[in-house]
Amino acid sequence: MKFESFDLEDFKADLNRLDELMDESGLIRAEQWDYERVNYDRKFELKDGVFYLRVQGYAIEGDVGAHKAIIQLMTPILGKHYYPHGVEYGEGEDFPASLVKQCEKILAKVKEEIVQFNGL
Repeated sequence: MKFESFDLEDFKADLNRLDELMDESGLIRAEQWDYERVNYDRKFELKDGVFYLRVQGYAIEGDVGAHKAIIQLMTPILGKHYYPHGVEYGEGEDFPASLVKQCEKILAKVKEEIVQFNGL
């Protein structure tokens, strides 16, 4: 499921500030990065299964490994984990309405913070 209404793909942000901001919202980068891309994930364990909210981005300037990069954000996605195959982000997945609402709140907070620190 894509969260297109937040227009996060309109924003660029400093990697270090983005790491702090995302962490405050429970979105963790951990080992989900390479020198050009980052993934921030938040795990939700519900009775309906395990779900992941993911915010992706890629470096338009600098190097993620050196902690000096400007990240272009991408459209956030929500996926469901299937053991042992992994996470499916397809449009055909069924997500609990309460989870979607919770993810929307998180993304609204993230967008507000990004707007604030970008001075927009």
